[in-house]
Amino acid sequence: MTTPKNLLKAERVAYIHQRLEELYPETPVPLDHKDPYTLLVAVLLSAQCTDERVNQITPALWALADNPYDMAMQSVEDIQAIIRPCGLSPQKSKAISVLSQMLVEEHNGEVPNDMAALEKLPGVGHKTASVVVAQAFGVPAFPVDTHIHRLAQRWGLTSGKNVQQTEKDLKRLFPAESWNKLHLQIIFYGREYCSARGCDGTVCEICTTCYPARKHPKKAKKP
Repeated sequence: MTTPKNLLKAERVAYIHQRLEELYPETPVPLDHKDPYTLLVAVLLSAQCTDERVNQITPALWALADNPYDMAMQSVEDIQAIIRPCGLSPQKSKAISVLSQMLVEEHNGEVPNDMAALEKLPGVGHKTASVVVAQAFGVPAFPVDTHIHRLAQRWGLTSGKNVQQTEKDLKRLFPAESWNKLHLQIIFYGREYCSARGCDGTVCEICTTCYPARKHPKKAKKP
């Protein structure tokens, strides 16, 4: 009986890309929004909070204010009262208030489509900025969160110890025109088949296809 061989990296990349495209030909953004501003705020709220919880809360927030001009006029306390279930509400409410003021004063009320300008806004880190430029403006970006970081390690796409290195590795492996869709495809697959509890690198279809000879759970390096 022959021992199954693990796929080479180039084979893994090709298989993963093809299989995710088959499973998720459409990739709707999981956060409800109607324009770049509401997407920016929703992504900010999603830090350490589920997309489902954010989507439950944002209708009330948009009823209060759904643009930077109106949001800048709201008190931090009123914003916090609505977003409290998202967690980290003191920091998030202040960030939403101040970034709205900055958009009005520095960007004519428009969300910039530039990573550097976005990252200057309070509460907006590299990952949030990447999501906004990718999904609101179609600029190629590969937002990497802890879930993508974990799956990329399980699939042998990176040995990076942090999300920054994982992002660089994934950008090298996949064509730029696929990044915006692929990051969502990986998130969708992780939630459905390769969650932290559901797969340890030896259970789901992609893990077992890429590494049929893997005998022990793959321990991901935490970012």
